[in-house]
Amino acid sequence: MQSSWKLGRLAGIDVYLHPTFMLILAYAGMVLGGLPAILLVMAAFSCVLLHEFGHALMARRFGIETEDITLYPIGGVARLRRMPKSPGAEMAIALAGPAVNVVIAAILASALGLGLFDGPGNAAILGAFAVNLLSINIVLVLFNMIPAFPMDGGRVLRAALSGWLGRVRATMIAASIGRGLATLFGLYSMVHGDWIQVVLAIFIYVVAGAELRQVLAEGRSSDSDSDSHQDSDDVWVAPPGFRWVSRGKGVWQLAPIVVRTSDRSSSWR
Repeated sequence: MQSSWKLGRLAGIDVYLHPTFMLILAYAGMVLGGLPAILLVMAAFSCVLLHEFGHALMARRFGIETEDITLYPIGGVARLRRMPKSPGAEMAIALAGPAVNVVIAAILASALGLGLFDGPGNAAILGAFAVNLLSINIVLVLFNMIPAFPMDGGRVLRAALSGWLGRVRATMIAASIGRGLATLFGLYSMVHGDWIQVVLAIFIYVVAGAELRQVLAEGRSSDSDSDSHQDSDDVWVAPPGFRWVSRGKGVWQLAPIVVRTSDRSSSWR
């Protein structure tokens, strides 16, 4: 995290701010309406930070510590020292983040429903601020629960599928959904000229692929380090129609099994 600015340490976890975060503050100040927009962005990312602490503290309950939390313009990232192997633990950790936003949204909705922000002047301004922050937290919940990597919903989907499909195949499904949605989202954003969303789509696509590669590498490492067959169905067995191909230096890749019916190759024209 040398390229990021350390904000402090909370609950034994270092919190960093990536320098590119300043871009969204500048965008809010110049395009979205000055100081009120900047304050709303800062409040929104405070909710994102609490979301990440939800993941981190739930992981701690399963004996997994968090290296650090970093805030980026597109959200936050909590770096766990290891990933949970149990589907139940992974699901609980994944759901803990959105659950924090549900609680925040419920508190804001209750305050608005009780009329705590009713009245003229500053009360009305605070009321509008609370409505916007409520909407942001609802969006955070809905977006993060999309059943595709790298969103929390993708981890929930993998945990749900791992029990009978195995971790590798479950990851392949969640990552494929993530890449597919990112591609559609990116194309839609390009057509409408929203380049910020195009960058977000690229990020989702890349991270979904990275998650899959990490799980595949872990599977091969597990195969190399132990002769035990324990967890083999959940970790490193190739799915039907695929085989493991060594790329050297301990790197393995899934490749489709090709049946040759002719010595002549063909291609689409």
